[in-house]
Amino acid sequence: MAQLSIGSMDGTGGAIVQHKPGFRPKLVKLYNVEGGCSAVWMEGMADGSMLKTVDSGAGATDLSVVTSNGITIGNQGFALGA
Repeated sequence: MAQLSIGSMDGTGGAIVQHKPGFRPKLVKLYNVEGGCSAVWMEGMADGSMLKTVDSGAGATDLSVVTSNGITIGNQGFALGA
């Protein structure tokens, strides 16, 4: 059975302690519409990691692999920057 949780929040620039959709995610996608960046974590990736894409302007896109302070999965949701 597939489960989906969609939401939004206003970030503070600090860690998101825990977003709790009520199940263990297999995929997390985050979009920062004001900052022009996005992040993805998928099952099999290490805790604290994510693939980060930044629109650096003029049609250029930077992709980086974050290995700490990224997305960490828990049994009921995920945390960012923790």
